[in-house]
Amino acid sequence: MVTGTPIRLLPTDEARQLLELTEQLADKELAPRADDYEQRAQFPREVLRTLGQAGLLGLPYPSTYGGGEQPYEVYLQVLEVLASRWLTVAEAVSVHTLACYPLAAYGTEAQRETWLPDMLGGELLGAYCLSEPAGGSDPAAMTTRATRDGDMYVVNGTKAWTTHAGVADFYNIFCRTGGEGHRGISCLLADATTAGVTPQARERTMGLHASPVAQIAFDDARVPADRLLGGEGQGFRIAMQALDAGRLGIAACAVGLAQAALDYAVDYTRERTQFGRPVIEFQGLGFLLADAATQIAAARSLTLQAARLRDAGHPFSVEAAKAKLFATDMAMKVTTDAVQALGGYGYVADHPVERWMREAKVLQIVEGTNQIQRMVIARDLSRPRRG
Repeated sequence: MVTGTPIRLLPTDEARQLLELTEQLADKELAPRADDYEQRAQFPREVLRTLGQAGLLGLPYPSTYGGGEQPYEVYLQVLEVLASRWLTVAEAVSVHTLACYPLAAYGTEAQRETWLPDMLGGELLGAYCLSEPAGGSDPAAMTTRATRDGDMYVVNGTKAWTTHAGVADFYNIFCRTGGEGHRGISCLLADATTAGVTPQARERTMGLHASPVAQIAFDDARVPADRLLGGEGQGFRIAMQALDAGRLGIAACAVGLAQAALDYAVDYTRERTQFGRPVIEFQGLGFLLADAATQIAAARSLTLQAARLRDAGHPFSVEAAKAKLFATDMAMKVTTDAVQALGGYGYVADHPVERWMREAKVLQIVEGTNQIQRMVIARDLSRPRRG
């Protein structure tokens, strides 16, 4: 049961109705499946199709191509609701939205008309191939290379930590088409069925067992030249812009996960009695949960403020880094405290808080580790300020 649903200040009646629809779908399609699918490590592809049919996989994109044309602050609140029921699905929506960005922002009109409607409608599920085994936090040092051969690019290399590996229908491949450094990187849009594109064995992860993550090997994979998004050498810019928005998606997921953990801990400690009264009335637990509620509210506000900057066309990269850093560190603490609030019961799989604690950890790592976020923020602080 979700007891701590926040009061949401939404910009339109349409947005309010969208959040109501999301709550209904999350309760009906996500919450009943989460434990079973996570235990069996089964990716919920049919749930993603349902969300796509409901219009939830293209919310921030133009209606011209089937998107919802919603402000980012509304999209992030949808993600928060999904994450409060099942993080795997919320992360899948965030990753798919990220994977649609290169085509939506840098594709030609012909490219968008060809592929974007099916992406935004959920018929085609996407993945984002940026990190490599030896360069996760340093994408400018990537070694995967695409060599032009007539009207094709021939791609060779290996990508790592690819969410949706093996279940995606298309991959954004960031690869080197020029010299060293970030200026030599380009972005190709490849079908998952392309010969020479081979997902490797799934990683055995701490949490998010239903979300497949694996390396992808490219062995003379031939991708048509008309699948180049933007010009040669624009790939790094595309990747970084996509990650700025993607970090807000992860921050929203962290808020939703933490809210679920708090709600569960509050319900449990209201019912659990010791020494003749509910344990929530003891200051040690009451203050713990009060701090959690405050930190969740702060993370939500920080995340939505960054989204509003993006919606208004202002720079938001640093604010996105702050939101991702604060929200995911907060989620790790809140889920850990929720386990503590349940005592021994928090440590067993009969209650979901132990799963949420394991899942929270990955949010501190994906879309740029929190150490990288601190670097982004510190670098901004070191720049001279205009008077």
